[in-house]
Amino acid sequence: MNNSNPTKDNDLSKIESLCSELLTEIGENKTREGLVKTPYRFAKAFRDLTTGYNQKIETVVGDAIFHEQYSEMVVVKKIEFYSLCEHHLLPFFGHAHVAYIPNGKIIGLSKIPRILNMFARRLQVQERLTSQITQALFDLLQPCGVGCIIEASHLCMMMRGVQVQSSSMVTSAMLGNFLTDPATRNEFMKIVQH
Repeated sequence: MNNSNPTKDNDLSKIESLCSELLTEIGENKTREGLVKTPYRFAKAFRDLTTGYNQKIETVVGDAIFHEQYSEMVVVKKIEFYSLCEHHLLPFFGHAHVAYIPNGKIIGLSKIPRILNMFARRLQVQERLTSQITQALFDLLQPCGVGCIIEASHLCMMMRGVQVQSSSMVTSAMLGNFLTDPATRNEFMKIVQH
């Protein structure tokens, strides 16, 4: 997993300068009223959209792993997320459905969306994002299994290139029982569809 941070220092001036140069390169007047503060606003926004590079799973989860002898499937559905496609730096967004079958440990409910957001707030491809969430929960909890399904719309396909508006991309990653047991996988799919 690549933890390098293209915006690691707290100084926004480098990003501001790059944005200012970009405005000039596309033929804009960076001194006109509406654009004077755009480089600063862009730098702040870009820093926020890439905060995942500055987060670690241990900090995100903290002490929210609990010993519990619950052995049925736990599903968190329709977790909203927003990310940036690493190929065009355009947003992709949608919902994730995450499930796991505990093996003596459970995780605090809010931590699953926080884990998703940590990975989503990095330059991404949807396939990697899906796998990272699944693997992180598997490593943290050592559960019987973990599954993740993500459905997202990609502005790199909607605004440019093929310009298809109504399609979405669906990815899934399964580990443990979700991968090896069709009944477990089917139960997860049914829960997600309802």
